[in-house]
Amino acid sequence: MKIGIFYNADQADRSVAETIASQIVARGHAAQIYSKLDEIERADRLVVLGGDGTMLRVALRASVLRIPIVGVNFGTLGFLMEFERNEYERVVPLVLDETCARQQRSMLETELNGKTFDCLNELVLLHPVAPGQPNKVVRISVTIDGSHAGEFVADGLIVSTPTGSTAYSLSAGGSIMTPDCGTFQLTPVCAFSMRSRPIAYSDSSELGFSLLKGKVILYGDGVYLGEAGASDRLIVRKSARSVTFLTRGLSEYFRRVTEKIN
Repeated sequence: MKIGIFYNADQADRSVAETIASQIVARGHAAQIYSKLDEIERADRLVVLGGDGTMLRVALRASVLRIPIVGVNFGTLGFLMEFERNEYERVVPLVLDETCARQQRSMLETELNGKTFDCLNELVLLHPVAPGQPNKVVRISVTIDGSHAGEFVADGLIVSTPTGSTAYSLSAGGSIMTPDCGTFQLTPVCAFSMRSRPIAYSDSSELGFSLLKGKVILYGDGVYLGEAGASDRLIVRKSARSVTFLTRGLSEYFRRVTEKIN
């Protein structure tokens, strides 16, 4: 096998990547080290050294190249990472195990006026905040598969994938979903209406958003995507792409989440 190793130079030292690469080569496999996203090329599997932000950026690239990924946490929380930094050498047996467990994680596709963006974690719609301007809520009408699903009066909305439900959605009063389940979640941010409650919907559904009051700034996995107002067409659906995570098993996932939340 050919194993790629991506490290975030601001979080992980290159020597860690070199140690992992040497252990992979010693077991009769090829290894390639990357420190920039555009360097990543096709490989059988990819090890990611960094934090959750690093994993989100690499996951988009890996989804295009269809490379299974596994992470070692050199960041803060590390919800998306399988190993902590003090156990980084344990990633080698897992990444070389052709029979190890896999999780297929759904992604979101956001369409704004005909332009599309993919994200793994969440799409966030937030009202703009600027010096000298009033801090007003937004009013958003939501449709699911063309049918009216309700109106939200809030500071914004979070559209979470199962992967994102352990971070933004959980902190906003939503619930945790297993990473490979077939459900997405819509959660209001600081809601000001009794109708503004979390909505779970099938990953085969298409969401439409209409701004009835105010405008919103869009962020996908923390990256600025643009602004939307009353005249804009904003649609969210399941992406045709997905990301494959290598894992030690679902029980390990719940153990990590419990530890990090507590």
